[in-house]
Amino acid sequence: MNTPIQIEQAYITLGQFLKHANVISSGGMAKPFLEQFEVYVNGELENRRGKKLYNGSIVDIPEVGSFVVESLKPEDA
Repeated sequence: MNTPIQIEQAYITLGQFLKHANVISSGGMAKPFLEQFEVYVNGELENRRGKKLYNGSIVDIPEVGSFVVESLKPEDA
């Protein structure tokens, strides 16, 4: 089951998302985290902290959890 993570903007970067979802404690930890752990965005392995995540994006981190982005301001709004 995917844990919903709400954001207030149309998109969020993967690095910001990891902090917002409390996977990491600071933004500076994003790059080392992505180097050490497999992170899948919509089923594809992703290691770019600047990858944009939009409403409905699914982030799966084995042994950590699965999350879905819920934007309060979708792209088409």
